[in-house]
Amino acid sequence: MERILEAQRAAFMAALPEPLSVRKDRLKRAAAMIADHAARFCDALSEDFGHRSREQSMITDIGGSVAPIRHALKHLDRWARAEKRKVQFPLGLLGAKARVEYQPKGVVGVISPWNFPVNLVMSPLAGIFAAGNRAMVKTSEFTPATAALFEEVVGRYFAAEELAFVSGGPEVGKAFAELPFDHLIFTGATGIARHILHAAADHLVPVTLELGGKSPVIIGQRADIRQASERVAIGKMLNAGQICLAPDYMLVPHAQEQAVVDGLRDAASALYPTLLANPDYTAVINDRHHQRLTDWIEDARAKGATIEVVNPAGEDFGASNSRKMPLHIVRDVTDDMTVMQEEIFGPVLPIRRYDGGIDGAIDVVNRRDRPLAVYYFGQDEGEKRRVLDRTISGGATINDVIFHVTMEDLPFGGVGPSGMGAYHGVDGFRTFSHAKAVYQQPKLDVAKLAGLKPPYGAGARKAAAMQMKM
Repeated sequence: MERILEAQRAAFMAALPEPLSVRKDRLKRAAAMIADHAARFCDALSEDFGHRSREQSMITDIGGSVAPIRHALKHLDRWARAEKRKVQFPLGLLGAKARVEYQPKGVVGVISPWNFPVNLVMSPLAGIFAAGNRAMVKTSEFTPATAALFEEVVGRYFAAEELAFVSGGPEVGKAFAELPFDHLIFTGATGIARHILHAAADHLVPVTLELGGKSPVIIGQRADIRQASERVAIGKMLNAGQICLAPDYMLVPHAQEQAVVDGLRDAASALYPTLLANPDYTAVINDRHHQRLTDWIEDARAKGATIEVVNPAGEDFGASNSRKMPLHIVRDVTDDMTVMQEEIFGPVLPIRRYDGGIDGAIDVVNRRDRPLAVYYFGQDEGEKRRVLDRTISGGATINDVIFHVTMEDLPFGGVGPSGMGAYHGVDGFRTFSHAKAVYQQPKLDVAKLAGLKPPYGAGARKAAAMQMKM
């Protein structure tokens, strides 16, 4: 890995400045690498998960990889322009100029997760390549088939000095995070992110962390319950809930709890009338995660929760060797239950009642770490504004879930324990660029005019007074 990094950095320095034509060519090759092998990537994803919906993979990992690259290609010329900035009076009148130029940083390390192991490689690469960088990618050991396919095909599209993939377990990941990159982006769990920050600190590597957390759904007093429950069910069951932005728990007015539960059950049953043999429904990634979810459900039950399993066809999951898991609605939850303490990352949905108007729900959210997203359903503008103003989250979607991440012109990122920094679109370009301040002095003796040239006297006193003038 060290040799790859050295070769990439040497090639980067030799090529500076990186022309936009080269950046666009890399973006086009990146899109081709995924599009040309779309069917094989879908097969690899399904193999890694035990079963994964082909259509879902085409949307989330194939289309979801090409779309941000296409967006970058469309807007790169504008993103890369130097930005003219103002200079203080009277320097502008004397011919001084100021601007910000966006330069590539060099070699960017990407540590990708297992839940969307194609999209969460390629989406960062859109910004990395647009900014003119090279990249090294550490793939997840939980998706070995997908990782192997990346390593097989990348050489047909990129020289190793442009893009390289490495795979392996935790020891490889630790060594990767300790490399002296020019920037590092990690997508994964908050606990691991702490180790990533420690590893990067030795070389003062700037880090972008895309994490998760418990993203709440708040049902407002005037929400359309049927619409809200269907949209939550779609978002929660997509990829079997294995999404950093999945609705993690719901906050519902006391009087509407039963209607929400009924709506979720009806929606989930209509979306997935069967589960075990249903090609649209994805399995839990591995036995360890399946057991984790099972244990958390039993923990909630033992502590007084009511569990409603949405199994419309009455299938026998215990007799199957599949890791598919039906939607589990958890009612009567309390804070001492693991499902209300940890990010769930699976088809388990706690529901919590709130009283006292929307502030009751906001108080529940604000007692916890700041989430990656907040989802609000309702038609009351004042209520909506209060949720947006009184909660702090990485992003928000109103009257749906997850959709803000699909908007390429919006920054995607968390805040506090749910993340650090953002990317996507122009924000990704700027994350992976160095904003260089450039000031051009006129021919005049500005230092003398400004009173900055010793021996100091009345001119210096006048300059200080002008700076302090309100």
